[in-house]
Amino acid sequence: MPNPRDGASLSAIGHATSLFLAISFAFCVGFDLILPKYAMYQHWQGFLPGFTWLSPGAFLLGLIETYAYGWYFALIWVPLYNVFLHRARRS
Repeated sequence: MPNPRDGASLSAIGHATSLFLAISFAFCVGFDLILPKYAMYQHWQGFLPGFTWLSPGAFLLGLIETYAYGWYFALIWVPLYNVFLHRARRS
C-alpha cells in the first residue's frame, strides 16, 4: 500500500479525476434528455472537440474526451503538488 507521505499518486488521481468527469458528462447527457428545456449540451460542444448532440458515436467521443481531460489535469497537477509537498517538508 502506498504511503500518503510520499506524495500524490499519479495513477490514482488520473483515474479518479477521469472517471469523475466521464460520470459527470454521462449525468449531464441524461439530464439533457430528461429536461431538454434546461439542456447544457451547448456547453459540452464548446469543451469537447467534435462532440455533437446526440448520437451513440458522439456520446462515446464525449466519454473518451472527458476521460482524457481528467488525465491532462492529473499529469499537470500531481507533479506540481508533489514538488510543493517535498519543498514544504524540507522547510
